[in-house]
Amino acid sequence: MTNSKKILVVDDDSGIGEMLKTLLEFYEYQVTVTEKPDEAEDLIVKNNIDLVLLDMLISGVNGTDVCAGIRKNEATANTPVIMMSALHDAGDKCKKAGANDFIAKPFEMDFLITRINSVLQDEEPIP
Repeated sequence: MTNSKKILVVDDDSGIGEMLKTLLEFYEYQVTVTEKPDEAEDLIVKNNIDLVLLDMLISGVNGTDVCAGIRKNEATANTPVIMMSALHDAGDKCKKAGANDFIAKPFEMDFLITRINSVLQDEEPIP
């Protein structure tokens, strides 16, 4: 059975982006990867993305600003966002920016899949 859920990975480390793509495709997610945070909102709309995995720091851009932009855009405001960072204490900042969840790097793939499934099953939009 093919998973119809589409995930956008936004991370400026192409190695991490491609690794996540490969692993998520193993779990039958459809995955788009970008290293350019300014493309996120357009890709969400264009590819009908169901969830965004967003790094905290992307090419000198703060991921919380990208997340806040996603929330302010009417076309993308309800798209779930999970932020990721090696800064383990960044969770509160990410949630204040509108992230549905936060995952500290490094993480186990099973943990990531559990969090993705949890966020995708939550029908409540972010206020």
